Amino acid sequence: MPDKAIFGRYWPADSPVHRMDPRVKLVLSLAFMVAVFCARTYAGLGVAAAFVAGAYALARIPFGQALRSIGPLLFIVVVTALLNVFFVQGGTVYFQWWVFCISEAGLSSAAFVACRLLLLLLGVSLLTLATTALDITDAFEHLLSPFARIGLPAHELGMMMGIALRFLPQLAFELACVYRAQISRGATFSGSLKGRARMLASLMVPLFTSAFRHAETLSAAMEARCYHGGPGRTRLHPLRCSRRDAMGVAAVAALFALVVGTNFLPL
Repeated sequence: MPDKAIFGRYWPADSPVHRMDPRVKLVLSLAFMVAVFCARTYAGLGVAAAFVAGAYALARIPFGQALRSIGPLLFIVVVTALLNVFFVQGGTVYFQWWVFCISEAGLSSAAFVACRLLLLLLGVSLLTLATTALDITDAFEHLLSPFARIGLPAHELGMMMGIALRFLPQLAFELACVYRAQISRGATFSGSLKGRARMLASLMVPLFTSAFRHAETLSAAMEARCYHGGPGRTRLHPLRCSRRDAMGVAAVAALFALVVGTNFLPL
């Protein structure tokens, strides 16, 4: 069992969610995202939050580890919320200076968007925690294969996704190693803005250098093994919806109906 969850890293467990067909999980994850985007009230987000909590419990993944897995992506939530604070205006004005204005509508919109993005990140993280990168890649390629008739490079897109999913936990590990190395040498990430920028550069330069090195190593290994797509690759078995897959589809369908229904409640 890994000591901590990282976005993109598989969390091994024996649960109904782990045993579901990866193609079904990928489609249900997309349906969950659509349902969350359809929510226009906090009641709808509450229904989606209860669904996410139940899904993590069913997958036997500690919710604290789930929150840690999306930690590196929380800056997206923060930036999006700040944009809503300053660019959405209406209601009582709490602060105004130059072109910056913080109003009641901006704060309300920021809170709602932040909750929505957190649910989206947790839903996508559940897919990566409960499904191996290889299964996600094969499922993605299988779902796109019908579009290959019109020239869509399904295999190449699937391979790019697989490489990206493998690089996410690797980059997080490399960043942690570089950070500890800099701290052990006496570096500090506090002080003036210029000093913080210099220290941030001391993290980013080794990180990107390591990423390019890993990419070059992977490319050389694939060429050495004469890797190619097309005939001869191991494929997923034909899709046969099992009982747990059918229950997952029913659960997401019920979630979608409840979320949309909350939009019409007189709240």
